[in-house]
Amino acid sequence: MKAALATLALVVAAAGAVPAHAAPYEFLWGVSSSGFQSEGSSPDSNWSRYANSPDHEPIGAAVDFRHRYREDIALAAGLGVEVYRISIEWARIQPSPGSWDDAELAYYDDVIATIRVHGMTPMLTLDHWVYPGWIADRGGWTYPGIVDAWLEHAEKVAARYAGLDALWVTINEPTAYVWQEVSNGGLAPSDTPQMFDRLVRAHRGAYTLIHRHDPGARVTSNAAYVPGAQPHLDAWFLDRVRDTLDYVGVDYYYGIAPDNLTAVHAVTGDYASIVPRPEGMHEALMDYTHRYPGLPLYVVENGMPTADAAPRADGWTRSRHLREHVDAMGRAIADGAPVFGYNYWSITDNYEWGSYSQRFGLYTVDVRTDPGLHRHPTDAVATYREIVAGTRFR
Repeated sequence: MKAALATLALVVAAAGAVPAHAAPYEFLWGVSSSGFQSEGSSPDSNWSRYANSPDHEPIGAAVDFRHRYREDIALAAGLGVEVYRISIEWARIQPSPGSWDDAELAYYDDVIATIRVHGMTPMLTLDHWVYPGWIADRGGWTYPGIVDAWLEHAEKVAARYAGLDALWVTINEPTAYVWQEVSNGGLAPSDTPQMFDRLVRAHRGAYTLIHRHDPGARVTSNAAYVPGAQPHLDAWFLDRVRDTLDYVGVDYYYGIAPDNLTAVHAVTGDYASIVPRPEGMHEALMDYTHRYPGLPLYVVENGMPTADAAPRADGWTRSRHLREHVDAMGRAIADGAPVFGYNYWSITDNYEWGSYSQRFGLYTVDVRTDPGLHRHPTDAVATYREIVAGTRFR
């Protein structure tokens, strides 16, 4: 903890004020979540169908954010953070073509109002890998009308929440989205170029309409950083939309080095067996600093899983992981990376796309055995509270 705080303090002290290379925004600390993974009470969607397949654990009520959002938002506010990321679930607010669910829109109204009452900024994601069942019935991202339908949803959300100083994410991790669709049978491998083309059109259209409703909005699409491969992966999406990015969203979870090739476990979804590599955070942020000059950066997701509640075999704790990655981010800022925000993934454990075994939460929730779904703080809660209270990249 002391190393992380010392690095952050040195960055600010060395600058004397905001350094010339810094992002043109106040630095923000935050937490991330997504609708489908945490809400429960899931309406018909591609992912409610995937979750009911033999290959996946049923989602059930998840951690019931749908009914406990006030509790979770209050927990985040208790950390002192300034940003709370959610997704507005298309499947929830538009259950059938041309039909909008006013009760579910009112639910999101109250979620966002609660975030703001606690003094936090909402970060709103339009698409976190989930689309309505009626879109799935038409072929998902192979449906010729999906971009128009998707943009109708985006327009509804953008118009409703304009003027709230929200941060916007159009499409969560596009390359991982395509991979998830292929791996779950929602997309044939041969259709991946078409899905990327349509995701590009959707993002570009959303960027335009968000700015039409809210000219001062800040809009991005966050990239899941894969060391060594990212420049190639960005050619599929991020490079094609870079003129419609107000900042670059960076998700960093793992790195690769000659003495640490454990990232291979990501292929099978065994993320808890990947040995953390904090220095990769510095490398990822410097990579985008050099490849996307002039664009501010925001760490939209960073976190570490455990296998259920068991201690990790490599001895890493959530607290150590958090402070060493924040330390690496501080070094990147000192080296010129224009980073203006950091979100921890995630505020609570949730449904990790097929299983409850991979736990990322600052607050742990035992969905399988605790019917009360109690939120229990991990060691990283005190660590994050101390980081936020004691340091600022100002």
